[in-house]
Amino acid sequence: MNVIKRNDVLFPSLMNEIFKPDWFGGLENMRTNVPAVNIKENEKDFELELSVPGRSKDDFSIEIDDNVLTVSAEVKTENDVEKDNYTRREFGFSSFTRSFTLPKSVDSNKISANYENGILKFTLPKKEEALPKPKRTIELS
Repeated sequence: MNVIKRNDVLFPSLMNEIFKPDWFGGLENMRTNVPAVNIKENEKDFELELSVPGRSKDDFSIEIDDNVLTVSAEVKTENDVEKDNYTRREFGFSSFTRSFTLPKSVDSNKISANYENGILKFTLPKKEEALPKPKRTIELS
């Protein structure tokens, strides 16, 4: 820590105090609320899972535009407590937006989504021409 000495009293440098990791409640509070994601490819589709606990289905906005899947959510909370001689009003706001460029092999007209137990799960079916073809033999002429 840098220290400024004045009149034999030690004062911590204001800049060091401002940039300490716990200044605004720690780095945890400064982190964005982008949900973790898992992407898995199967023979017939892709599975996309977002970890978004504590939400309801109505919190989500899901759009597809020009082969880009965009998922966003916004939650506002308010808490009012009134006692004898004071009122405490607290509020919170959290939101995120996450976009995914879909492969050309995805049939965007058949995408489905489900939200259960804090996991938002998408099934992204592949187009018929992108599905694996069974092995076949070719006759020589």
